[in-house]
Amino acid sequence: MSAATAPKAAYDVIVIGAGHNGLVCANYLAKSGKKVLVLERRGIVGGAAVTEEIAPGFRASIFSYLMSLLHPRIIRELDLKAHGLEVLPCSDMVSPVDGGDYILFSEDIRKTQDSFRKFSEKDAEIYPVFDQYLREATDIVRKLLWETPPDPSRRDWKTFRDMASLVWRYRKVGRKMYRIADMLTMSAYDFLREWFEDERVMAVIAYYASIGTFAGPKTPGTAYVILHHIMGEHEGAGGWGFIKGGMGSITQALAASARSHGVDIVTDASVAEIKVGGNRVRSVLTTDGREFTAPVIASNASAKTLYLDMLDPKLLPDEVLREIRGYRTFSTAFKMNVACERPPQYTILDKVRADGVLGKFDYPTYMHIAPDIDYLERAYDDAKYGWYSSAPFLTPVCPTMVDDTLAPPGKHVVNFFGGHAPYELKGGDWATEKDNFRKVVFDTIERFAPGFSNDVIEAQLLVAPDIEKIVNLPQGHIFHGELSPDQLFFQRPVSGYADYRTPIGGLYICGSSMHPGGGVSGIPGFNAAREILRDIR
Repeated sequence: MSAATAPKAAYDVIVIGAGHNGLVCANYLAKSGKKVLVLERRGIVGGAAVTEEIAPGFRASIFSYLMSLLHPRIIRELDLKAHGLEVLPCSDMVSPVDGGDYILFSEDIRKTQDSFRKFSEKDAEIYPVFDQYLREATDIVRKLLWETPPDPSRRDWKTFRDMASLVWRYRKVGRKMYRIADMLTMSAYDFLREWFEDERVMAVIAYYASIGTFAGPKTPGTAYVILHHIMGEHEGAGGWGFIKGGMGSITQALAASARSHGVDIVTDASVAEIKVGGNRVRSVLTTDGREFTAPVIASNASAKTLYLDMLDPKLLPDEVLREIRGYRTFSTAFKMNVACERPPQYTILDKVRADGVLGKFDYPTYMHIAPDIDYLERAYDDAKYGWYSSAPFLTPVCPTMVDDTLAPPGKHVVNFFGGHAPYELKGGDWATEKDNFRKVVFDTIERFAPGFSNDVIEAQLLVAPDIEKIVNLPQGHIFHGELSPDQLFFQRPVSGYADYRTPIGGLYICGSSMHPGGGVSGIPGFNAAREILRDIR
């Protein structure tokens, strides 16, 4: 539905942005009887979870590329499978190391142990204990995902009651809470070094701390980012899986579910301004001059975009403006989507097949390229001083090994996600450096899969400014902001307003700028809907 054909109706809630969290929020509000309108800036719904054509006959998950965090509860309650959502398996994760060998990282503890044992007997023996330790920490964090962060600075009775209730619910956690404190403050390297001795083994796990963050494995606080990436609860390789039809199928299913509950979704409706009167929201004005009114507005846009671009700054407290301006969104992540004749032919491929470790899979559909800790840290070092990595870490995935809807018969799509490629280059410009960086990425792939470039039909390279431009994420940050201790829980995105509310009456934030942060989970949208309903029922 275009803005020109938007229905003329009275709405209880307007949701800005048809990304997955905006659609989740809209669904739960509509299921509770509210009349909801969703306004989407682009011509398609989905935000960063979209499937689009990259070459004739080839479709790719342009931004997010694997399912890991979309919660089973949301899938079930919104009946997404009935609306077309189908999760496909991916292989266990394979990470090549120098010397023509590899490490397998599997949900099967024994398979992971056997792989670790090639490099360290000690690491293999301790891994089950480490896995249990990490699972127990993850179980705690999984419960915290659904909490609305209280404001510990307030001294009113409601805040005291909420904080007391939170403490009581987690009273049985006991000393295990120290594990969370450690991971929030320790670097991934220091955390893992307490358990493992081989830096190739450590890199397999520390890799998750570098995904989407402007940090290296030796940066304090990165241990927590490991937890953030492994919190998925569906079955698969470490909770990971492909979506049939690409990641856009998630948001298409959410949109179909929303429409079934009476939600109106309007595309090509870029928001210019949120109008406020008497410190309460009144309406939304689009860039083409249309105005939509509702007493409640929920923004799925980045908190920075909402506070700094959609509102008159005079409406906001000075402290909120100061904090949101300092909210860190500087991104170094990049994405390359490739249409190809065949997927990368890794030098380890024959060995992986001969070992028979992938079961029914004949090809490792899920890979990590980062042979050791120093490789990850050096990739960050380049970016730290303002330039792109000379040897970036990479996550190659090949969904067309299990999904025949994305490419012509016999052809393939490969998604490469990696780091680091800073939003701004010191002493350079992406307008002139992008082709040079493209060569760096291909050189990195070909170090482990010689000749891959010869099989490439088309390659779409997206660096942070591209991501910012297409999906309106400030500085291209895939998580809507760094997952650092000072930008988590009751300080995300600004202190005093981490409960999905804002200083403006009737204005809420339902996107990944809020707790628990980025990733295609839907939980910020769910939590925001819950708080909105508490206020307006």
